[in-house]
Amino acid sequence: MEFFENRPKRPFIGFVLIWRAFKKWRHQVQTRRILSRMSEAQLRDVGLNRDDVC
Repeated sequence: MEFFENRPKRPFIGFVLIWRAFKKWRHQVQTRRILSRMSEAQLRDVGLNRDDVC
């Protein structure tokens, strides 16, 4: 008997990929929201300008 025969199938990999994409998108939204609240001086300290946030 080979190792791969006992390995369970991965039926939920589609859900996992969707969940990861959702988490990545949510993180980007939160980051964009935080950066949009920062002043011009704060953005310059981070090395960004207002155009980089949008």
